[in-house]
Amino acid sequence: MTNYPLLFSSLLDRGKAVHFAYHVQEQRVVYVSQAYELVIGGRQDTVNEELPGWLARIHPDDLRHLRQRLPHALLGELVQDVEVRVMQPDGRIQWLCFSAAREELRDGQVYLSGTVLDMTRSKETSLNAQKFNTKKDATLEILSHDLAAPLALLQQLTEELRHEAQGRATEAMQQLLQLMQRTCTEGVNLIRDFVDNEFLESANVVLHQERTDLASWLATIMEEYQRSERHTHLRFAFEAPAQPVYVCLDINKFQQVINNLISNAIKFTPDGGCITLRLEQCAGRAVVRVADTGVGIPEPLQPVLFEKFTKARRPGLRGEKTTGLGMSIIQTIVELHAGTIRFTSREDQGSVFIIDIPALPAT
Repeated sequence: MTNYPLLFSSLLDRGKAVHFAYHVQEQRVVYVSQAYELVIGGRQDTVNEELPGWLARIHPDDLRHLRQRLPHALLGELVQDVEVRVMQPDGRIQWLCFSAAREELRDGQVYLSGTVLDMTRSKETSLNAQKFNTKKDATLEILSHDLAAPLALLQQLTEELRHEAQGRATEAMQQLLQLMQRTCTEGVNLIRDFVDNEFLESANVVLHQERTDLASWLATIMEEYQRSERHTHLRFAFEAPAQPVYVCLDINKFQQVINNLISNAIKFTPDGGCITLRLEQCAGRAVVRVADTGVGIPEPLQPVLFEKFTKARRPGLRGEKTTGLGMSIIQTIVELHAGTIRFTSREDQGSVFIIDIPALPAT
């Protein structure tokens, strides 16, 4: 490899990024920087002998993804930020990030040159943050239901008391009942406003899409709802293929979509009902269904459901309020992911919301 000197070789050899050059016609690595020994754990002078064994330690799904992307580099495209998981001998998972481009010399020799970065620490931090946000958003929806439901019930009871006491209660008693009703209303609105603002703020941020196993991620969301069954008096079911379903999405925004759909299902499903989240993969598409056994959407409201400040907004069964913006934002986020959302619903028979987004190739 010393026959292939590179400009700035001193800088490259001392850096933390692995730089490489692969001779396409000869099918061998002709240069790799010294960082290879630190990042990959091999030896510079035996890189070609080590390559098959090292590739065998890459997660099979990620290796297929890498092999799908690299041919694009041979066609002249700059391939960047291809993330792969590598199993280390001690069982740890190392995250590496590949970038590559085609280089053709005057004599017709073609090379793939590129870099490999160890992003394990930043990736683990990102994954932990995403998992925390996923659980946090689901927990907020559950708490908003648990906290708002008693207040909404008390609000209704207070209204009934005011009606029954009309003309018989003292002025002080009427004022007390009015104060109770106003306090309950403000409490319910405060809880819902907090959750709604979390959703509205997420819709105003630029998309940051990355390759994601949708099945695994949706399972994490549903775990929180399934733990809440005793408090919400609802059943939550999750159905997904056994194999991973990879998509390219903004996890934080898409989880807001799912949580918002589940939240709506909770609002309009009576106690004892069931909410099902189902994932399917078909013809290069990932299809997510959120189905409930609730009261359904009245037919006159269905054509305007996705409009901003839609006339279809209505309070939940337990008095939950709505801004009328939720479904419009959901549709916007789904469409930004090159997807579509539709629904079917019949009164007293529940609703099914269907999201269809592109899936990444499995092979």
